[in-house]
This record gives sequence, structure tokens and C-alpha cells, in this order.
Amino acid sequence: MNASTTTLPGAAYPRVWHRYTMGQRLLRFALYLVVVAAIVQATRSVEIIPEFLYDAPEQMADLLGRMWPVDWAFYPEGVHAALLETLHIATLGTILSVVLAVPVGLLAANNLTPSKLVNQFARLILVSSRSVNSLVWALLFIAIFGPGALAGTLAIAFRSIGFVGKLVGEAIEEAQRGPVEALTATGASKSAVLWYGYWPQIRPAFWSIVLLRWDINVRESAVLGLVGAGGIGMALDTALNLFQWDRVALVLAAIFAVVIVAEIAITQARKHIL
Repeated sequence: MNASTTTLPGAAYPRVWHRYTMGQRLLRFALYLVVVAAIVQATRSVEIIPEFLYDAPEQMADLLGRMWPVDWAFYPEGVHAALLETLHIATLGTILSVVLAVPVGLLAANNLTPSKLVNQFARLILVSSRSVNSLVWALLFIAIFGPGALAGTLAIAFRSIGFVGKLVGEAIEEAQRGPVEALTATGASKSAVLWYGYWPQIRPAFWSIVLLRWDINVRESAVLGLVGAGGIGMALDTALNLFQWDRVALVLAAIFAVVIVAEIAITQARKHIL
């Protein structure tokens, strides 16, 4: 924004208006400098081999040539069951995460939990869940229960607890106090206040959270098989290890198709539920 000059009556010098003060300009310059320094440092730490960049288009063309034609005949034998298992992992993991996350979300809400110690402990659980990637959770449960769909389901569930619990707790904190205070004044129990005071207000947000998390879990469960946690990722890992690129293309096409179908299903469910 351009500066404007105005002269006030009795003023010896004109007053010049600036959008930012000197301190603000210095702070913005320091912020820009930090961002540029971070980008330069990240670029220096990432090892980029120029020779690999030069022949990348040739390598990509060769890889796509190996993937075509797609081995569609392999779908009933090696992809269909794994694809269904992926959907089962995502669905069961989402349901389990909701069962575990809702109580933690209630404890994390400030207006429901007067105890600061309990409140902070619940928030610690939510942060711990979100800070660990689903692949790390999968490796942990594979070490405990062995490879398979059970490890994948538990990985999806424990990864989703932080997401679902945090958003549910925030929705409760943003609920209007009027209906809650009216129910409390009548002597309603805690459960009645939750069911009739909070639930009608957070119901749209709750179902949005659950549907969104299921959509995310479908995508995450598709790659858990790369570490042995079941699902279509195991079929993809097998095809990659055996250099069966036509089957790799089939698995990638199946993953893309199920993601599109899940997106359509989520959109339709939101229209009918919310």
C-alpha cells in the first residue's frame, strides 16, 4: 500500500503514513530471513544426485512401458480379497477408534472435566496418538500380534484416536451453554445433560469427523500392507518384489478406484446424514 502524505495545520513537517511500523518491518524481514535460511538448509541437507534427475524422464517412460498392458486377469485371484480386507481394516479401525476416542475426548473438554490433571492427561493421550504415524503403529502391533489384518486394524484405530478425540472435544467446548444450563437447573443427571444438551449440538460435527476419518483410513490402510499389516498393500509389496509391473499397475488402479468410490460414498452419506 502506498504511503500518503498529509500536512496538519500548525505542523512544521508533513506526517507520512506507513502501513507497518519500523519494529513490524524488522520482524517481517527477520521472518522472511528465517524461512529462506530454512529452505537453503533443507536443500543442502537433501542429497540430490544430478545424474538421476537427468535420466528421470527416460526411467519413468521405461517403467510405464513395463506396466502396460495391465494384468486385469489377475484381479479375481490376487487383488479382490486384499482390497476387501483393506476396506474391513479401515472400517473396523474407525469404529474401534470412535469407541476409544469419545471417552478421551469428553475428558479433554474443559467444560466437562473440571480436574486439570485429568484434562491434561487426556490431552496427552490425544497428542501421543497423533504424533505416531500409522506405519509405526503397524510395526509395533506386528511385533506383538504378528503380521496380518489385526495389526493393521489396531494401527488404524490407535492412529485415529487423537484425530477423533481432539475434534470431538473441541466440538463439545464450542457447544452453546444455554441448553446445558437449562438441563442442569432442572436437576438432570450428567448422562442426561450429555445426551440432551451436548449431543444434539455436536451431532453434525461428530458424523462429519467419523466420515472424514474413515475416508482417511481407507487411504492409510492401503499402504499398511507394505510392512505386513494386511490389506492390498501386501499384494502391492509382493508385485514390487517380484518385478511384476503389470500387476503393480493393477494394484495401483484398484487403490485409485476404491479411493474414488470411498469419496463418492462419503459425499452421499454426508448429504443424507447431516
